[in-house]
Order: sequence, then structure tokens, then C-alpha cells
Amino acid sequence: MVLDYNSPDNLADYIRQNYQAELNSGRLLFYQYREAVQFRMAHAKNMSHRLGILNGADILVNMDADNYTGTGFAAYIAEQFTQAKEDIFLWAKMVKSGDGRMPRGISGRIVASRHAFLNVGGYDEKYETHSPDDKDFNARLRRLGYVGLEIDAGYLKAIPHNDKMRYREYPHAATTVAEEDFRIDRGTTVVNYGNIGCGTVWKNFQSEPQYLDRLPTRIFGIGMHKTGTTSLHAALSVLGFKSWHWDSAHSAKAIWREMNSTGRSSTLEKYYALTDLPIPILYRKLDAAYPGSKFILTTRNEKKWLESVRKHWDRAYNRFRDAWDTDPFTHQIHEVIYKQREFEPTLFLERFRRHNSDVLEYFKDRPNDLLVMNIDKNPGWEELAGFLKMSPPQGAYPVRYKTDKKQGQTALHHHHHHRIWNKLLKWIIKLILKIIGWLTQILTWCETRLKQLNTG
Repeated sequence: MVLDYNSPDNLADYIRQNYQAELNSGRLLFYQYREAVQFRMAHAKNMSHRLGILNGADILVNMDADNYTGTGFAAYIAEQFTQAKEDIFLWAKMVKSGDGRMPRGISGRIVASRHAFLNVGGYDEKYETHSPDDKDFNARLRRLGYVGLEIDAGYLKAIPHNDKMRYREYPHAATTVAEEDFRIDRGTTVVNYGNIGCGTVWKNFQSEPQYLDRLPTRIFGIGMHKTGTTSLHAALSVLGFKSWHWDSAHSAKAIWREMNSTGRSSTLEKYYALTDLPIPILYRKLDAAYPGSKFILTTRNEKKWLESVRKHWDRAYNRFRDAWDTDPFTHQIHEVIYKQREFEPTLFLERFRRHNSDVLEYFKDRPNDLLVMNIDKNPGWEELAGFLKMSPPQGAYPVRYKTDKKQGQTALHHHHHHRIWNKLLKWIIKLILKIIGWLTQILTWCETRLKQLNTG
């Protein structure tokens, strides 16, 4: 994909005359951003990366105009990401001297996943010229836990040129690089707060433009538990977002403690969309920490919600209920919400009502930031995708963990077997202890007899 950032060198005419076949086949995508007055480095990178995502890219490769890759770079990238057992990105380590000295200009080569790019908010657009935006991007990825792998030097090729060419479009930058380098924030992870590469572009010389609007900094599902939060999590995953839903008390605990101690959460920032506890009861702090985010309040009929929560607390229906007693954080978060651990319908219903009314009051003057989804009305892609300004995907809206009679019977079945297994386990332990006791007695007798024989 090539982005013409209002280039004055007739790039559009060159592409039209020489690459029409590639444009027609879809091998090449050509976009024009005609509003640029001067070249803004980070904005141009963000715009091109967003256009890549818009066209289905999972891996984003930043290529400066003075770079070329050599044969097999795409296959090399695919291999690195396929073989990786952790979240990675690829970067170019500049060697300035010695036998492995590299040409100047390759430092901006960074390869990152779509998820990584969105999680950190892209390149920081405070960098408007030739500047350390790439170093900053690299550092923020590492702070979020991404592992940087060095790109093989064989793929790091650049066209040599002097600084006169480098600063031709923005000569003032030659005196501001050191100043911008000083402005690198050593603790920041997420930047731009949704204002990532925004602007109007034209694709493949078409007459109708496309507008790249601001993106949500994060997407938070702030409906109480048992309001379709798992279904929302599945839907956000289908839309292509890296989504979190309570997968363990460990990660939930980390988010809760980090948000309450530092006002932000590195655990949370590894994801772009998050639902389920403790997210709903943190919405005010999340709004302050991640401005520009979107919030989704899932709700449902009060009686249905109360019955679902009652079953959630019932060991006969919830096969994970016993685990609450082994990990205290689950009880801790329930005490934060309800001031107690055990189910009490009047108290629970009052808290459910108060949470929903508080959320509506908080966002009453910001209708574009809050979507209310009543799961009893069978919400679908039109509501969710429309709110996020995305095209609805194919297929039905996912429905997960809908409580019904069959599910209850299944939970009862699991509970029954759990009780049988516990009884069997206790019997086995008692038998082992008895055998150990018998063996101890036999060993003692043998030692005594051996001493007698030695004495005799």
C-alpha cells in the first residue's frame, strides 16, 4: 500500500501511468491525502497503518520511502510471527560502525501486529517531523510486554542520501530533532487517545473520499455481570479486537489493583476491549485514564437478571462456585459491589439499579460515548457495529452462556460428580494414610528385630 501524503513530485501521475495493472488486480492500493500542508511523520505513518487495517491487514510493516527489502522479506515476517510463542514485534537495530555497518535510514523499519499498533495508540503524533517517533513506538511496545526481535540485516537496505534530501520538505526539522528527542516520555504506553492518523483520503483515484475518524482509545463493557458480557466479549472479538473477559482471578485482580494504585493498568493495556468485573465498577477511573474511550452498558429485565445471579451463586448451577472459596479476590470484588459475599436478592437488585442509573447519569451529556444494549431485545451487529462506526460482519450476533433448564441440569450433573469425586478422594487419602501407618509399624518392628539380632 502506498500513501501519497500530498506529495509535490507528481507521484499520483507516476502510479497511474506505471501501475494500473497492479491497481486493477488489488495487489497495490494507492491512497492520497490531499490536505497535508507539510509532511508530519507520525501522522503519515498512522494514516498508512490505519489504511492497512481497513483493508484487512493483521501485520503492519512500516517502510520509509528510502527503504527496500530484497527478496523474501514478506515470507520472513510471516515465519517470525508464526513461530513466535509470545507477543512480538520486529525492529531494525542500527549498526553504525564496524564490519556490519548499516546504511543510515533503516531505523524506522518496524513490524507490528494490528493488535499491538492499536493497543499503544500508534506512533505518537506529537512528533511532526524527522524525529525519534520510531524509538518511542519501540519503547512503548516493550512496556506493554511485547518482545522485540531484531530484523535480519540482510533485509535492511536503504538508498543512501544526505541530510539535504532528508530535510528538503521540512528544513526547520534539522534544528528540532534534539529537542523532540528530549521529549520522549519514559513511562507512557498509550498515546493519541484515538486521534490516530485521522483525515480524508482518496483510494485508487476514486471520486468519493473516505474519512478516517478518530478511533476509541479503548472499548469498555460496563454492564454488571450476568447481562450478556460474555456475548459482548465474543462479539468484540469477532469485530477483530483483542478482547478481555474474566479468564482468571489473577488478571482481574491485577487490573483492579493497578487501576486503584496508579490510575492506569498495564495488564488492561494489553487488550483493546474489556468486559466483565472489575471493569463495570471502574468506569469513572477508566474514563479519566483513557480519554476518548467508548463504553457499552449491557442490561436486562430485573427479574431475569436476579434469577440469573441467584443461579450464579448456586453450586448446583455454577460448577465454578466452589473455586470462589479458594481464591479470595472473587469474594473481595463481590464485597466491593454488594458489601457481602452471599446472595441477597433485595440488596443485589438495589445495587443493580443504582449501577445502571449512575452510568446513565454520568454519560448523560455524552451520548456518543455510551451505548446501552438491552439483551432482552436481542441486540445485534447493527447496534454494536454502528456505535463503533464499523461495517457489520456476516453471521449472527453471538450468544454465550444463556441460562436455561438444560444448562442447569448440566451444572447439577457436574456438581453431583464433583461431590462423588470429593468423597472418593477423601477415601483414597484416608486409605493412603492407613497404609503409611501400617508401613511405619512394620518398619519399626524390623528395626527393633535387627537390633536384637545384632546384640545377640
